[in-house]
Amino acid sequence: MKLPEGWAKLAFWGGVGASLLFCGTTAKAQATNVTGEYECTETRVAGKPRPCKSAPLSLKSDGRFELQGREGEYLVTGNWVELNSAVLKSRARIEAGHKIVFRFYNKKGLCEMIYERRVAELGKTKLG
Repeated sequence: MKLPEGWAKLAFWGGVGASLLFCGTTAKAQATNVTGEYECTETRVAGKPRPCKSAPLSLKSDGRFELQGREGEYLVTGNWVELNSAVLKSRARIEAGHKIVFRFYNKKGLCEMIYERRVAELGKTKLG
């Protein structure tokens, strides 16, 4: 059965639209889960490693975060976590191994703060 030219184009573009719709839905369903408690494991200033003395970062399942007593909201966009509060606005890259890496410049050069998610040990109910 042959469709008229106008109907053939409509069927083609309808199929393309439907496939984009389904692909978009699949991509949202595969969003990265970053919920958990993170501790700063390493700091690098101008390429030199330094011990990290920063407070833990808590990313809650309701889209809120807590860092050094400051609270706000976070949003995961692709491979990035964006923190947003009245006092703090920052963006960090999500990396393999449950790591979140903040990169910024100061007087000494490029600084990196590497946070790693704490994993619960078997038999314990608390993270740590």
